[in-house]
Amino acid sequence: MMRKGVKTTALILTAAGASLIATAGAQAGSFALREQSTKGLGLANAGVTAGSGGVGSMYWNPATMTQFSGLQAQLNVAGIFPSADVTPTTGTSPILLMLGGAGNTGDIAADAALPSTYVSYQLNEKVWLGLAINTPFGLSTELPYNYAGQIYARKSKVFSIDVNPTVAYKVNDWLSLGVGLQVMYFHTKLSQATSPFPLAPSAELKGDSWGVGATAGLTFTPFEGTQIGVGYRSAVQQSLNGELTLGAPVNRLPVGIHGVNANLILPEQVSIGLQQVLTDQITLNANFEWTNWSRLGHVAVTGRSGLTNGIPLTELPFEYNDGYYLALGAEYRMNDQFTFRGGFGYEWSPIDIYNRDLRVPDANRITLAAGMSYQWNENLSFDLAYAYLFTTGNGDVSLTPGNPHYVTGLPFVGSVSSDVQLVSAGLTYKFDGF
Repeated sequence: MMRKGVKTTALILTAAGASLIATAGAQAGSFALREQSTKGLGLANAGVTAGSGGVGSMYWNPATMTQFSGLQAQLNVAGIFPSADVTPTTGTSPILLMLGGAGNTGDIAADAALPSTYVSYQLNEKVWLGLAINTPFGLSTELPYNYAGQIYARKSKVFSIDVNPTVAYKVNDWLSLGVGLQVMYFHTKLSQATSPFPLAPSAELKGDSWGVGATAGLTFTPFEGTQIGVGYRSAVQQSLNGELTLGAPVNRLPVGIHGVNANLILPEQVSIGLQQVLTDQITLNANFEWTNWSRLGHVAVTGRSGLTNGIPLTELPFEYNDGYYLALGAEYRMNDQFTFRGGFGYEWSPIDIYNRDLRVPDANRITLAAGMSYQWNENLSFDLAYAYLFTTGNGDVSLTPGNPHYVTGLPFVGSVSSDVQLVSAGLTYKFDGF
């Protein structure tokens, strides 16, 4: 028992250390991240709620742990290589065009590395214990300092860490249930110019907090070879505590640092997954996700000290729609060592022409993905995946009357060009003697 405890503790500490280096650019609608499993990415996340993501499927559905015997760990790292640029077009205020004219921003999105870590331990024939460490939300964009759109955005950063202990119970051969606790750290920093003129000082808003939520799910097998999973990740309220730093007076607020609070509710998600075995070699997969992004309406930012205590100082006017994602994929098990997979996904973004801004110029998009696994021996397997994401439909920016981000008298209209390349590597290890 001592040997088992030492191994388990060491593994969990290693997992936690790996995940703490995460930083990312959002790739799952607004500032959410979907790159949580290398196996899943190779399928465009088709079937992950039913278990196609291996041990990492517990991110979507903790009940999937009952598919993996003994003590297993999965480590993944996704390289995220986004590209996005904005070019001002007709309709942009001449005042704004004094800064760089109609010049292109260049790439405003930052490359990133996104680790994810999972441990699953079968306690007995009925009960599994697990731990997942992830970055469910992340964003990093930066526009040129002197630019036509500086009044709307300069830098935007979002960072999170979610520690998710889970437990699953195998009711019988066809039904499993799972629940988990989310303990999430969330940090954000946003800046923009205080005026549309060259070398204008910045206004910077930053804050962080810890929030608590839950995960839950079930898997059931109505027929042999058919696995269905339903997963739930709850909303997490973040009571952000931070500062509004002004380099110039804004709305009668003086230059300086002002303590602020803001209540941000991060959205819940419901997903449904399917794995259908056709033959010993071929498995079909599907997944559907709904994310309640419409929770993000207008987030008030209020003062927390001195004369501004309790007084609204600014707001974050998201006004998002709900987000949806549908994925289809297939796996081909060539032999005992090699498995190949591929998938297609379509995302209905919570952001459209009516609420799009320069911080997150997101749009509906298509995902094309491919991947493979290599079973090194009975205990160790390696995974690789590649995905290409590109937008479809109208992805332009129109910061004009009606858009919640519009600054009166300073319209900004621009064309947006963006895509993302994703490369992910992972390994799964099953420990002997458990």
